[in-house]
Amino acid sequence: MTKRNKIIYWIATLWLALGMVATGIVQLMKVKEEVENITHLGYPVYILTIIGIWKLLGVVSVLIPKFPLVKEWAYAGFFFAMSGAIFSHIAVGNPVSKIWPPLLLLVLTVISWYFRPANRKLSVNQ
Repeated sequence: MTKRNKIIYWIATLWLALGMVATGIVQLMKVKEEVENITHLGYPVYILTIIGIWKLLGVVSVLIPKFPLVKEWAYAGFFFAMSGAIFSHIAVGNPVSKIWPPLLLLVLTVISWYFRPANRKLSVNQ
């Protein structure tokens, strides 16, 4: 892995982790604005607890060394959660300002996944 790719990986991964931890905590705390957002999208409030816990666990999985299969699941979860959030905002006609945050986290997820080091990838023989 080149130094350039390693820098891209760590910048994207740390920003992704920061974003997921911050939003996960907000969701677990059931901040008033977050509750209003999730109900506006048509989801039950209890989904905030589920998503918040999974985001925090996903961050731990992505950051710790080893466990490449768990990392793949975490990246997939981030991808599904963020793409689902984007399409949910589009479906209810929310403005771009509501779509931008999950879009940014989706892009960071893809960049982090793509540039991850070989020791954080699943090998074909596993």
